[in-house]
Amino acid sequence: MNLNRAAVAIAEEMVGKREELKVEALELKNGTTVIDCGLKAPGGLGAGRLFALACMGGLAEIGLGLEDYGGIELLTVRVATDHPIIACLASQKAGWSIKGEKFFALGSGPARILARKPKKTFERVRYTEVAGKAVIALEVAKYPTEAVAEEIARECGIKTEDLYILVARTASVAGAIQVSARAVETALYRMDHLDFDLVGVRGAVGTAPVAPLVGDDGRMMGITNDMIIYGGKVYISSSAPMDPAQIPSSNSKAYGKPFAELFEEAGHDFYKIPPETFAPASVTIESPSGLLRAGALNPGVIKRSIGLG
Repeated sequence: MNLNRAAVAIAEEMVGKREELKVEALELKNGTTVIDCGLKAPGGLGAGRLFALACMGGLAEIGLGLEDYGGIELLTVRVATDHPIIACLASQKAGWSIKGEKFFALGSGPARILARKPKKTFERVRYTEVAGKAVIALEVAKYPTEAVAEEIARECGIKTEDLYILVARTASVAGAIQVSARAVETALYRMDHLDFDLVGVRGAVGTAPVAPLVGDDGRMMGITNDMIIYGGKVYISSSAPMDPAQIPSSNSKAYGKPFAELFEEAGHDFYKIPPETFAPASVTIESPSGLLRAGALNPGVIKRSIGLG
């Protein structure tokens, strides 16, 4: 099992099917391949699914569907994985702060494993792998520079020509899909924050609505978060007893408001938003202590978020 190797195969598939997927591939002067899934390229459903799959190092099944949320039909994304800790926390989590001149992004994907970003996560997860090529995914509004690519490659211990960077803006089909594909990740992130012993987590399935494109990147940032906070539901299988009561987003004192309002009240500072906000709406855990569920979907806030309520 090698997540970077699997993600590279996905990236190369995207390059080979770029017309079909409505993506563009460009090579930076230092040889790094940038795959535009929804920045200047239109991208689409297929690009969004593969973007999310690459973020998880290929360790998942990802599908799209439709579901009713309080009388409105929304596109949904479903993620199922038998390796949730590695796929989500070691790879999919947007845990690498990448900075350059007039450039900032949070990096997702298995390149984080090689760079061990952030270190605290890998002290908990204890997963390593060796790879000569790597894939990182960025939610951005402009292309990374050669200098940014060189820094990423250096941290991963690879050559720049062996690096693939997937990019999509928030206000794109692929960007919205890859965010909603993080329902399981947010549940595990919350569990890790609560100091759950995650060793017993055997598998997980998560679904969430996909944000319709009704605004620019700024507005879509709030809506995409709301899709998980108020519409995400997760099922976790654990070999150890676990109580999901503290996991759902309803534990947050800020619960009930669209994320855009919370962000405004926090002075546009993510770190001032209660951390328990970043969690799915509903969590069910199957364990030796039984089948326990906590939280519930909130279609009302979802409709308010997209301007229908």
